[in-house]
Amino acid sequence: MSVRLPGIAASSGASEAALNAVDTEIIGEIASSLGNAGRKVESSMQKLRLHAGDDESRALLVKAAAEAVYAYFVQRELCGLRRHDDVIREYGIPREVLVRLGAK
Repeated sequence: MSVRLPGIAASSGASEAALNAVDTEIIGEIASSLGNAGRKVESSMQKLRLHAGDDESRALLVKAAAEAVYAYFVQRELCGLRRHDDVIREYGIPREVLVRLGAK
């Protein structure tokens, strides 16, 4: 994946090396953020699968899972990853969570 910072013209020498270092740092932060969001989805899906309580507490878990999945999808889209079908399948995100995406 290549990242191009907006509004920065191509340069040479030391300033280009500095930009490459900044680019590397930005890409690292993006990857870290995406990983954190993915771990939150994983955790919320596990809590939902293991839930054995009443409907009210399940509704709270579904809401938390929907918020985690929504944040993860937004983060993926910011990285240029627009298709979520594989992620939905991999994490086992149920329909009851998907229909609540973006709802508050």
